Amino acid sequence: MDKVTLEIFANHARAAAENMAYTLYRTAHSTFVKETEDFTVQLTDPSGNVVAVPMDLGATWYPGITYGRAIGMIPEYEPGDIGFTNDPYSGFLATHAPDLHMWKPIFHEGEIVCFACGHIHNTDMGGAVPASLSRTLTEIHQEGIRFPPMKLYRRGELNEELLRVMLLNVRKPEQNLGDLKAFIGALNTGERKVRAMLEKFGVERFRAGLQGLQDYAEHQAREILRAIPDGQWSFSDFADEDSVGGNPCRLRLTLTIQGDSAVLDFTGSDPQLTSSLNVPTGSDPRHTLLLVGVYYVLCTLNPQLLLNGGLTRPFTCIAPEGTVLNPVFPAAVGMRSLTCARLRSLIFGAFSQAVPEKLPAAPAGTSSIMNVMTTDNRTQQTVLAAVNPVVGGGGGMPHRDGTNGSGADGAYLKNTPIEITETEVPIQFLRYGLLPDSGGAGRWRGGLATVLEFKVFAPNTRITARNRDRSRFRPWGILGGGPGRPSDFVLNPGTARERVLGNTDIVTMDPGDVIHIHSPGGGGRGSPLEREPERVLEDVTRGYVSAAVAESDYGVVIRDGAVDLAATEVLRARLAGNRTPAHFRFGPEREAFEQVWTEAAYAELTAILAALPVHWRFFIKGRLFAERAAHPQMGVREVYERVKAGLPGLA
Repeated sequence: MDKVTLEIFANHARAAAENMAYTLYRTAHSTFVKETEDFTVQLTDPSGNVVAVPMDLGATWYPGITYGRAIGMIPEYEPGDIGFTNDPYSGFLATHAPDLHMWKPIFHEGEIVCFACGHIHNTDMGGAVPASLSRTLTEIHQEGIRFPPMKLYRRGELNEELLRVMLLNVRKPEQNLGDLKAFIGALNTGERKVRAMLEKFGVERFRAGLQGLQDYAEHQAREILRAIPDGQWSFSDFADEDSVGGNPCRLRLTLTIQGDSAVLDFTGSDPQLTSSLNVPTGSDPRHTLLLVGVYYVLCTLNPQLLLNGGLTRPFTCIAPEGTVLNPVFPAAVGMRSLTCARLRSLIFGAFSQAVPEKLPAAPAGTSSIMNVMTTDNRTQQTVLAAVNPVVGGGGGMPHRDGTNGSGADGAYLKNTPIEITETEVPIQFLRYGLLPDSGGAGRWRGGLATVLEFKVFAPNTRITARNRDRSRFRPWGILGGGPGRPSDFVLNPGTARERVLGNTDIVTMDPGDVIHIHSPGGGGRGSPLEREPERVLEDVTRGYVSAAVAESDYGVVIRDGAVDLAATEVLRARLAGNRTPAHFRFGPEREAFEQVWTEAAYAELTAILAALPVHWRFFIKGRLFAERAAHPQMGVREVYERVKAGLPGLA
């Protein structure tokens, strides 16, 4: 197919995907789909490789997802069939139980020419907690009802018995049913649009177009890699806790670029957890969840990129089995999105060393999805709803400040206007806006955090705030920029009943209780002493930065609403002598942690754990952290031998 025709075909394919997305978006029932837009739609080739996604609606995680394994678990297809699954361990398509994936084969003269596919995030799929997700859960069986790949529709007829089983096990079946019907409508829209494309292009050129789009995306990705110097770069990042009140969870990446290909080796990442932060990738060397950060880097370096499965071809991922990035059944995986956020920061950190002049500082790296389950005092009916994703600031960029309140790696999650939420959910918002002084200081400031507060009115109101993180380890700054402010979660702030919740993700509230949450701010980029004083003054005038922080972090002295240039020059000269240039600034919390758990110490820990059976690894990690805290003078191997001596089952 020639380039002009391929461009026309690409536009038609994208338009088909966007029509699917609009159908779903406009007809869905739950707030999480119709407002937050946590859904995807795709067209795939007959093998299940994505060829087209919408650009303006839905999540941006899945342009490289493959439906092939799940499609192949159903032996045969007929016109009118629709397959579905939400089981993370059956085909490794769904990655936690609330994500319901469906695919519809589209036939032409008896042969499948493509599939219309996608997923919706159901607000609830049953399980131990409202909304089905919490880091407290320890095995997949607690995370809601699961279905392996099977047919929901057979020759156009709905499997009513299967649907009844699903709806019986969820907390708000009318929401799930409404979203399911909207999803089916989207798949049918995709089929109509594909038939129009077949009529316009003919079946042979249609097939050539599907292949051509993937080949061209691969070409674009390889061109980007060729422009990056060959080399090897390593980086680590941490989630605050590997379990409730637990130890930090490390992710480790060694990025190797050679010519037009790259290897992402995640060896050195922590063992699989007995919490739900595991990422189920099934040893797939190109699993989309391992590559989301790569998509963002590629789009940063070439905004004209075609988004489809061809982007994954130049990349090979290594994630050892039994680790947090490749767990074995029945590990819980419901909160994999928290770890995926850290994965994105991990990938950004590695690439920022390869092309430091082109990439931003760390974004907030977390989006706390707030869900409320309460009783409406007027109707005595139970209400379960997603209130809002609380997304933090973007990292400072090469030529401008980070985006406020909408971190670059979570910006696809739209906020819900508070008027809509207060209409549908019996709560009262007290505060919703940006948090001053939360962005990392820099020549280009990190984006500000989001702050949200609301009051409840019914007893036993349960709040789940999934993906709570970055309340300890901050989003890092680069090239002299400072880290962003950490997040927080507080019950009844400023009262005698105040309780700091940190990374707790489940809380029960009583009438009149108030919850406060704020996200992290983005990291800063470049030295804050190089930021123009007039920009700092503008930040102070807007309320983004306080006068005190303008002085302490930026060296800008503001008196009576104006910059004191003479005092600023003196202060900046003094501050410059106290600052040591560094590529990354992680903040005091991580720096203190890595004084104890150095790179060498963690490498020794990783080697010890990797040699153990999977079911021992997380337990031993916890014991080693505890023993080392009690005996900081001892080496990791020495501590391990001490622990091992008291565990006859391990010996």
